[in-house]
Amino acid sequence: MPSARHILATNLRQLRAERLWSQEGVAFESGLHRTFIAHVEREARNISLDNIEKIAEALGVPVYRLLLQ
Repeated sequence: MPSARHILATNLRQLRAERLWSQEGVAFESGLHRTFIAHVEREARNISLDNIEKIAEALGVPVYRLLLQ
């Protein structure tokens, strides 16, 4: 079974690609730094629920969509 980090990273990359957004675009819309978004996508960063909420809001999806396998 994939880890929660892997699922989050995969979903974030997929949703970002669907919107044709760069990591910088997600970062800007969510109020987070681009390198933070890159670390999340590489599964190199432990992310708080607050930041998951910020990313979900920026992408226009419910939080569970980022964690849905």
